[in-house]
Amino acid sequence: MKPVIALVGRPNVGKSTLFNRLTKTRDALVADMPGVTRDRQYGDGVVGERPYIVIDTGGLSGEDEGVDSLMQSQVYQAMKEANIILFLVDGRGGMTGHDQNIAQSLRQLDKDIIVLVNKAEGMNEDVVESDFYALGLGQPYAVSSSHGDGIIPLMEKLLAQIPITQEEKDLEQDVDNSYEGSYKKNGIKLAIIGKPNVGKSTLINRLMGEERVVAFDMPGTTRDSIFIPFERDGKRYTFIDTAGVRRRSRVKETIEKFSIIKALQAIESANVVLLMLDAHEGLTDQDLHLLSYVLDTGRALIIAINKWDGMTKDAREFVKEQLERRLPFLDYAKYHYISALHGSGVGLLYDSVDKAYDSAMQRHQPATLSSLLEDAVKMHQPPLARGRRIKLRYAHQGGQNPPLIVIHGSQTEHLPEAYKRYLMNSFRKWLKLEATPIRLEFKNSSNPYRGTRRNNDKSKQLMQKRHRQTKNMAKKFSGKKNKRTNR
Repeated sequence: MKPVIALVGRPNVGKSTLFNRLTKTRDALVADMPGVTRDRQYGDGVVGERPYIVIDTGGLSGEDEGVDSLMQSQVYQAMKEANIILFLVDGRGGMTGHDQNIAQSLRQLDKDIIVLVNKAEGMNEDVVESDFYALGLGQPYAVSSSHGDGIIPLMEKLLAQIPITQEEKDLEQDVDNSYEGSYKKNGIKLAIIGKPNVGKSTLINRLMGEERVVAFDMPGTTRDSIFIPFERDGKRYTFIDTAGVRRRSRVKETIEKFSIIKALQAIESANVVLLMLDAHEGLTDQDLHLLSYVLDTGRALIIAINKWDGMTKDAREFVKEQLERRLPFLDYAKYHYISALHGSGVGLLYDSVDKAYDSAMQRHQPATLSSLLEDAVKMHQPPLARGRRIKLRYAHQGGQNPPLIVIHGSQTEHLPEAYKRYLMNSFRKWLKLEATPIRLEFKNSSNPYRGTRRNNDKSKQLMQKRHRQTKNMAKKFSGKKNKRTNR
């Protein structure tokens, strides 16, 4: 397999910045404050001559209570998976007792450990590195993750020391850049969204069967969007754990604003979106705002009502009645009533995700869509527009995720919304689409004689002139014939 490199260190030493530098992405959220990263973030390293995997981790604060203890367990799991551990320290702040405690823990691991003295731009490298020899982990390397100083030579040196396995050689030969290859590599992208503390991270851990992300009874535990590849029964998935989205008036911190932006970006990059609701709170205005954004993107939608266990029968009936009354426009969505904490109903989500993805990515032949359009028109004719019947002639597919059907005809701009909804429901029923919306685009067939009125007038005038000339010639010829007859 690819070499695995883990980035560890105390909070705010530049681990996420180095992660973005090595992957040449902005996947890791970066801010000038400690504790932004809390979960393990994986990425494909591209700096260097061979591929590898980089793991960004949360800062080791040394605290053993609350969310910090869960963060530390995530860091230790990353260190177990890694071939090389890059221990980042702050070159401008100098060595601290916390750095020494982390070094003591690292020495107990049978791993290759490299000390990176970060934030060393503009400083004397020999002086900066000399302070950290006392950690007892070998020669430190002065680098700058924000400016890139010393990163490329370091990675080339590290990767050259790791032997290339036969499995890695086979993997490089089997790389497929086609769409199908991309699907096989990344699988179905499922974005899990919702308000803070609704149970998104708990659901991720339940679906995967391990404590993959930090789940804590505190709003705002997840701050970044975490992409998690996963395989089940031979099918590949990529779970996207997102930060909870609150109302705009309650968002004060800048870091939370960026977390919300990344959550909304995750919706756009997903194939299927799973919206989690809190059964005890019911459907709130913030849930409706999130739903409106999902509708705008056109992604397949699954709604999971969490914390369903322990509710009375009357409370459950009230929640169902509220959803039916306030969400009549989501008749295509799939509803699940689950308990992420205890696992009830969670296993059924996979089947709905698979069906939603298959429906969103279906391909249909123009002949099939045109035939279905003809059947729909026969069952219910379009209304009259300006005294003439609206004609719908043929259809073809214009896109996927969501399915887009382009319908050609005449006077389609006068087609009422009710008839468009009728066509949507008809296509969704006959094509057996589940949990995905369908979009229609109407185009008027071009009239070859449109815009030729002036030419028609000239032709008419020319014909009338020729007719008069012919008539005059006939009169003259008739007059000469009469004269000859009289003689």
